Amino acid sequence: MSCGGLSEPAREADEEIQKLCDSVKIQVEAKVGRNLDVYIAKLYKTQVVAGTNYFIKVYVGGDEYFHLRINQKLPCDRGEAELHSLQQHKTLDDPIVYF
Repeated sequence: MSCGGLSEPAREADEEIQKLCDSVKIQVEAKVGRNLDVYIAKLYKTQVVAGTNYFIKVYVGGDEYFHLRINQKLPCDRGEAELHSLQQHKTLDDPIVYF
């Protein structure tokens, strides 16, 4: 990974990444205007900044995936996670890139 770049390759999401996604699910549902019965973290990349940006591919049912950008603040800044942005209408094959 280059300084400030995204980690390569994408890694399989684990329980910690799923918990991070779950912590912003209400924000995601508010942005997309619907409840998400299926919401499973699949793959992710990271970017170290003032904290960590997580770029996460989340399966939301059917053939649809979302890409989430979540900022995890540093512990000295209370370590809170915040949804920065999201991309809808993604597929399993769409690469996770900076957005």
